[in-house]
Amino acid sequence: MNLPADHIRLLFGLKLRQLRLDKGLSVSELAQRSGLSISYVTEIEKGRKYPKADKISALANAMQVDYDTLVSLKLSKKLEPISDLLRSKFLTEIPLELFGIDPSDLLELLAEAPAKVSAMIRTFMDIALSYNMSVERLYLTMLRSYQEMHDNYFPEIEADADRFLADFAPSADQPVTEALLINLLKTRYAIRIDYFDPLTQPELVSLRSVYRPEQHTLHLNAGLTAEQRSFILSREVGFQFMALKNRPYSYSWVEAESFEQILNNYKASYFAGAILIRRAALVAKLTGLFARTTWSNDDFLKLIEEFSATPEQFFYRLSNVLPSAFGIDQLFFYRFNHTPGQSTFQLTKEMHLSRQQGPRGIVDEHFCRRWIAWTILQELQFMQQNKGFTGTLCRAQISEYADSGQQYLIISVAHPFQAVGHQNISVSMCFAVNDALKSKMNFLSASPGASQNPASEVSFRIVNQACERCGIFDCRERVAPPTVLQKKRQFAAMKTAIEALR
Repeated sequence: MNLPADHIRLLFGLKLRQLRLDKGLSVSELAQRSGLSISYVTEIEKGRKYPKADKISALANAMQVDYDTLVSLKLSKKLEPISDLLRSKFLTEIPLELFGIDPSDLLELLAEAPAKVSAMIRTFMDIALSYNMSVERLYLTMLRSYQEMHDNYFPEIEADADRFLADFAPSADQPVTEALLINLLKTRYAIRIDYFDPLTQPELVSLRSVYRPEQHTLHLNAGLTAEQRSFILSREVGFQFMALKNRPYSYSWVEAESFEQILNNYKASYFAGAILIRRAALVAKLTGLFARTTWSNDDFLKLIEEFSATPEQFFYRLSNVLPSAFGIDQLFFYRFNHTPGQSTFQLTKEMHLSRQQGPRGIVDEHFCRRWIAWTILQELQFMQQNKGFTGTLCRAQISEYADSGQQYLIISVAHPFQAVGHQNISVSMCFAVNDALKSKMNFLSASPGASQNPASEVSFRIVNQACERCGIFDCRERVAPPTVLQKKRQFAAMKTAIEALR
């Protein structure tokens, strides 16, 4: 594998430094023995300089090692994790600048404390292996961090969406229709639209679309709703309009070849949401909704219908608009899938736009079943099985943590998930309840805590993070014993007893 020149310099510098330390030499002693200046040896060890052949020979002689041993890119066992990192795609494919990291600064950090950094890298790699973290999952985790850093709002993509709307749907009340999108793809970008039937091709049932660049063909799942088709078509227009070349060819994922692919997919998806749900129109509607003194679940569903969006598309667009337009940035987004008849709920998407700790996914523990994101799925299942209900539910809840008292407003929408047979899905937007949120949402000020205003359809429940951590022992929804809590209490009792011995 060919390594970039800066990586080769760093590997050589790390190896030189380790050999020097193994020989018990200081930088000045090595410089004196090799006839080089102290500053030059230091520059080499930090990966800033790569010496010419005669200077490499002088260094090898000074440390009594072979020339080939010194120039070999193989590092000692202690530094192998750094070598693995440099040989991986991480430093070459991840645009570190997006996270405010200068690649040269990272390389200097590796050079300054290689043993400690090596141990840290090994730890992270072991954690990733322990949880079977795929490359795609790592990339998606990094993408979420990137979104959270920017409050999931990107003015440059909003500007691209505005340019598109000015060119192809200039009237503020003119929707971006499926017909318009198909016409643009066919006439402007020479892309043919085709459909595949998930019933006759069940291996493709989980895919919403596949793009074949060699055929200039976008294959759509014939089982998609009109809203889903519009989003996929808008996303494809986004790839073309913003000239995003390195991209995935399937939706959802089969595999991702690079972080750039996932980033470009995100940009195209953001663009799609921005042209389908115009920012100005959404801000105006939300301003009216928040000014009310009561909350109505049905009115919120009507608002989603007005924008011809799926609940997930609408919530995701909210995450773009609320921080920038309303200053509401303490928010979280969740998506759960549930198969009726089963007791498990699968967290399939999660995003936190908050610097404070909020409800997060927990590995190998059971989520608190009192959260509205799960109870709405149970209610939907009951209505489907007993009342033949086929529609969409919306519920709102103020959830208060049993231990800390921290409150969250949760707005959750549940509906059948057409792409996968016999599954339901809930998407939820969670807001940390504080004075800033109450100043924006009048129905919270009129109905604090346990929903004192009977006209407001906001329920109230004491919740916790997971059954294993919960001290609500009379909870009827509990599905696992409080093992983590019990261990914490046993440890606290042991510490108290140790203190008593003194």
